[in-house]
Amino acid sequence: MEFTDLDKVYNKESLYNKLIPPDSRRRMIMNFFVIPIVSLILLYLIIDNIVMPLITRHGSEFELPEVVGYQMQDAEHVLDLVGLGIDVTSEEYHADKEEGTVLSQYPLAGTKVKSGRIVKVTTSIGQKSVKVPLLAGFSVRQAKLNIEGSGLILGDIAWTFSDSLPERVVVFSYPSSGTEIPYGSQVNLMVNRGRLSGIVFMPKLVGRSLDEARSLIDGAELIIGLIKYVRDENYLPETVLEQSVEEAVELEVGEEIDLIVSTTE
Repeated sequence: MEFTDLDKVYNKESLYNKLIPPDSRRRMIMNFFVIPIVSLILLYLIIDNIVMPLITRHGSEFELPEVVGYQMQDAEHVLDLVGLGIDVTSEEYHADKEEGTVLSQYPLAGTKVKSGRIVKVTTSIGQKSVKVPLLAGFSVRQAKLNIEGSGLILGDIAWTFSDSLPERVVVFSYPSSGTEIPYGSQVNLMVNRGRLSGIVFMPKLVGRSLDEARSLIDGAELIIGLIKYVRDENYLPETVLEQSVEEAVELEVGEEIDLIVSTTE
């Protein structure tokens, strides 16, 4: 090194020592506070802006695709294309989704993720089937409890007549007991209404003469109750205009039937 270069270095060092003398308080502050703090700031900036982006792949995020509704095989393929994995965390019965269909995902579709992320999903295991419980011989109330306890629903109740079974007891069900049906399905009941010999059906009397109505009521083992006459010249005298019980309604033997009958007076 030439003399002039050494002279420049010397002059610089001399200027630094002149401004901040070696044994001065200013030199101690510079060495123990200023220089370390500046060094830490520079180190932080380097790590935050250079090192961390390299480690975390900053800027490589992308939106998570939707896989809900896909079959598992298709969902795996979609996620694999963008470098994501998939993990089935739970399975649920579902009446409308066939086995293997993705019902939900986490994170949700549209969430910013990076390659390598594992997407957790819940899948369908199909429609749950249950057996129709034993219902014949039970009361309607108990049968309803048995049906609901099996995850089924009480459907229609139809009535039949039997002299050999107690009244209001289930004769049979449809579907029958032991049949496997989808969870939440309806079960219909056929219930004994009572002894057939004590039930009659209301005949049609409207439009008939009073004499015909009397004959029909007697034949049905019913009794004529009150007869009210109403003036109506559109009908022949003593024509039945109204009956207190509608046609085909089930009645017990001996019930009274009231009539409204026409008159021209």
